[in-house]
Amino acid sequence: MQKSEAKHRNIGVEAKPPAQVCTDAKCPWHGTLPVRGRVFAGNVISDKAAKTVVVESGFNRLIPKYERYERRHTRLAAHNPDCIAAKLGDSVRIAECRPLSKTKSFVVIEKLENTKK
Repeated sequence: MQKSEAKHRNIGVEAKPPAQVCTDAKCPWHGTLPVRGRVFAGNVISDKAAKTVVVESGFNRLIPKYERYERRHTRLAAHNPDCIAAKLGDSVRIAECRPLSKTKSFVVIEKLENTKK
């Protein structure tokens, strides 16, 4: 590794590591938080809480009786490390981790490039 590259851990998920370095213990890249389980991509719909973002992810659900699909969404609270610093409207990828609080069991692992502008 060169000096210009930031040092980070291998989190075991296909994701681009952040360019910045942070001292957050709950950061999967620079702290000790392991990630496992489900991985979602979605949009940040709220960033009002401290070090927390609410991410909305959409999916389709089959209605067998009518043989049609309906659109649904889920909203998940995720820890937002200082090195990623996701803001309102950003597209992000979140991964499951151990429970961090009553409602947070996910952590933001990367910002995705927005294709719409």
